[in-house]
Amino acid sequence: MKQNNAFVAIGLMLFALFFGAGNLIFPPFLGQQAGTDIVPAILGFLITGCGLPLLGVASVGWSGKNLQGMGGRVAPWYGVFMVAAISLTIGPCFAIPRTCSTSYEMSIVPLLGQLGQTGLFVYSLVFFALTWWLAVSPSKLVDRVGKLLTPIMLVLLFALFAAYVIAPMGEWQPPAAAKYADGLSSFSSGFIEGYNTMDGLAGLLFGILVVEAVRATGRTDPHAIARDTLKSGVVAMFFMCVIYVFLGFIGASSVVPLGMQENGAPILVGSMNWYFGAAGPAILSVIVLLACLTTSIGLVASVAALFHALVPKVSAYAFATVFSVISCGIANFGLTTIISAAVPVLVFLYPLTVALIILTFLNGTFRGSPLVHRTATLFTFFPALYDGLKALGAAPASVSAVMDALPLAQYGLAWFPIFAAGFLIGWGLYLAGGRRPSDEFAEKP
Repeated sequence: MKQNNAFVAIGLMLFALFFGAGNLIFPPFLGQQAGTDIVPAILGFLITGCGLPLLGVASVGWSGKNLQGMGGRVAPWYGVFMVAAISLTIGPCFAIPRTCSTSYEMSIVPLLGQLGQTGLFVYSLVFFALTWWLAVSPSKLVDRVGKLLTPIMLVLLFALFAAYVIAPMGEWQPPAAAKYADGLSSFSSGFIEGYNTMDGLAGLLFGILVVEAVRATGRTDPHAIARDTLKSGVVAMFFMCVIYVFLGFIGASSVVPLGMQENGAPILVGSMNWYFGAAGPAILSVIVLLACLTTSIGLVASVAALFHALVPKVSAYAFATVFSVISCGIANFGLTTIISAAVPVLVFLYPLTVALIILTFLNGTFRGSPLVHRTATLFTFFPALYDGLKALGAAPASVSAVMDALPLAQYGLAWFPIFAAGFLIGWGLYLAGGRRPSDEFAEKP
């Protein structure tokens, strides 16, 4: 493979890392909810669903550090906290259980009908028994199946998209929820909904894999590595954007023929049935089942390895076992509950994640000063905590009045002016204190 074109293959690898059945369920539901306001809603969704993952991957390439190293610029414990918090979120607390509940809703229910809580319980036991066994056993099955399934799913999806372009299911309906009442509120709601993909968090973990893949092509210059990492991210996010836009439009056109649904899984299944008859859901069921299983295996194995690195005394095997059991238990709460429960955690973690990405790109301007990192992060923590409490319905009314009055509050970005203030204060203190650099800059001119 030529070095100049290697980023394309690496970008496709990154797309496969990001892309799972969970990414399929949010845009159709957004489309149903937003209706005629789907365009501003999907634009907001793309910023957090594609833009933030791209920035996360690029920030790792820019810094040359993994997530723990980037967070460690604030404090060593903060690097550990960010790794643990993000790994648990995209691991056993939300993303791994979601692979089970999503595959149940999209693979088992369309074929066998609703089997109640007992059906989900039995399915989750089998699903996570297979996940655990393949995650702890040396096997090329996951790689082989993954390389086969991603192209097949893409072909099937693009066939669905072509069918939609030729014959939309129905007219876009008026917005079904008040938060999509106008273009501005639709944009901000879509922006927040993009958090649900969890890819903005995953980008910081996957970024180091892209950096290592770029280095394996023979790149040694840091600037060339950063450039190819960014280009690989653009390739991956291009495909994600195309998929999200079409799925959102399909959801918007599905209200009349399918009725309003409680999540995106039945919308996608119903759309396949509408366009391809009985064969559509059957084919989709098999592909989604295997895609979710391989995603679950990969997440269990990778998160177990991350926690083993943090706690070397506990084996990756033990972590994989514990995470499989926890994920099995959480999966039994059902897809809709898992999605709802994740929102407070995501709106808390995303501001901290975005702040870390921004600080990483600006790190050289203040020579890595820990003072700037700490001040900006501290200022971000409190509005992020408020956002999490607000999503839980537990935010104090007096604080809400202040936060709602801040610039960008209507976009769900009230935390950003506070972060900016913290950054400027930290930078001012850095300049006033003699411009003391961090250790990594101490010996540099």
